[in-house]
Amino acid sequence: MATAKTPAKTAAKGKKPVGPKPGEYPGKIVDIDVSKEVSESFLEYAYSVIYSRALPDARDGLKPVHRRILHQMADMGLRPERGHVKSARVVGEVMGKLHPHGDGAIYDALVRMAQSFSMRLPLIDGHGNFGSLDAGPAAMRYTEARLASAAMAMVAEADENTVDFGPNYDGQLAEPLVLPAAYPNLLVNGGSGIAVGMATNMAPHNLGEVIAATKFLIENPSATVKQLMKFVPGPDFPTGGELVGLDGVREAYATGKGSFKVRASVEIEKVSTRKMGIVIKELPFTIGPEKVVERIAALVKAKKIQGISDIIDLTDGQTGTNVVIEIKNGFEPEAVLEQLYALTPMEDAFSINAVALVKGKPQTLGLKELLKVFIEHRIEVVRRRSEFRKAKAEGRLTLVDGLLKAIIDIDKVIKIIRGSDDAAAAKEKLMKDFKLNDEQTTYILDMPLRRLTKMSKLELETEQKELKATIAELAKLLKSEDAIKAQVSDELTAVGKSFATARKTRIGAA
Repeated sequence: MATAKTPAKTAAKGKKPVGPKPGEYPGKIVDIDVSKEVSESFLEYAYSVIYSRALPDARDGLKPVHRRILHQMADMGLRPERGHVKSARVVGEVMGKLHPHGDGAIYDALVRMAQSFSMRLPLIDGHGNFGSLDAGPAAMRYTEARLASAAMAMVAEADENTVDFGPNYDGQLAEPLVLPAAYPNLLVNGGSGIAVGMATNMAPHNLGEVIAATKFLIENPSATVKQLMKFVPGPDFPTGGELVGLDGVREAYATGKGSFKVRASVEIEKVSTRKMGIVIKELPFTIGPEKVVERIAALVKAKKIQGISDIIDLTDGQTGTNVVIEIKNGFEPEAVLEQLYALTPMEDAFSINAVALVKGKPQTLGLKELLKVFIEHRIEVVRRRSEFRKAKAEGRLTLVDGLLKAIIDIDKVIKIIRGSDDAAAAKEKLMKDFKLNDEQTTYILDMPLRRLTKMSKLELETEQKELKATIAELAKLLKSEDAIKAQVSDELTAVGKSFATARKTRIGAA
């Protein structure tokens, strides 16, 4: 015989029911002003999204998720000269240690940094299917990744006190609040993001051009946007294309906001013995060939475009974009092309909204302001790095000086150590007889005797000389702001020689 179920708030048989009695409440009720609570909670949420997720830092051009991926991969030793590892492993490390959000968001960010059609200078070397403009990537368990060479210029020297670190989400680890960034990554690779009440959309640029403009601004702080545009004439998209007019670009460089058009690059040629055709070689940024083919086919079917007999998409990963549009006899390819530009994504608008974090606050920045923020960052990085290296060299010089004092009479040192009752007595005797300080004496006592006896006076004197030269050089650098700026400029030149490539996007007439 079935029995009735016990009510949810009734305990087992023979026990008192649980839960509040009628008229009683388990907690305290506090009257609040709803509008004030909503306002404060919204502002807190908005600030969290702006600062911790959606907007890049103007110094290194990275959002927190991208910065955490690069830092964690460097910490894992995934350098360009080493083998690839599963992307899932990288995502797991980043999520577990630094970025407590969904694995999908982390993998999406990792994938973008590996796509040559998304980044002008990819930061991750991907192995496997990382997607295309028309298709998504394979799952993270099927792809592999390691840092690209350009990423090393972003993360290098982070362990030399060049940037500030802060606690991770649970306070158990430390993570960089910004990367040293040896080049203006925000301009070079661009980026986009949607925050609460604001958004950013940055166009990618040519590394060599950006470095040339940066060096010019270092030497000429009062340079105008017009002067800088002699070095950076416009964006340089990884997918190529052609800029249509520069009015919108000039406005964006001056104010941080502007819009311009990008056209596909085409060639008009014979595609068969009897027919001419339009061959699409490059498309506007983020536009895939499938989208264009579908749009053209729909327009032909709707009879909104005349003169097209066939469309063949020959695009592949090796040869790049290659869409052949066959033109009917009796039609001019140039006239058909103008219709294609007007009615299809073969001509697309790109809007720049250069919003980035400067000292933790979102600001809209023009070209000059973006470069100034980066220059100030690199000056600080070089100064802090030099101070770190100088202190390290001074510390080593102190130890070398102590070893040189001890090695003059190594037999006496060994005799003192062996004849002392304990380490404290040996330390006191060594400090007195050889005029050593506490640090020098401790280093000698901690060193195995076999190493101490094998030390060469000549080698130590050579090291001493090199350390003194290094210290003097760093001290000279730190005393001069102009010398630091020159160092920043020299390092930018080296980065340009290593990674700069020819411009892909052509500058066309309006």
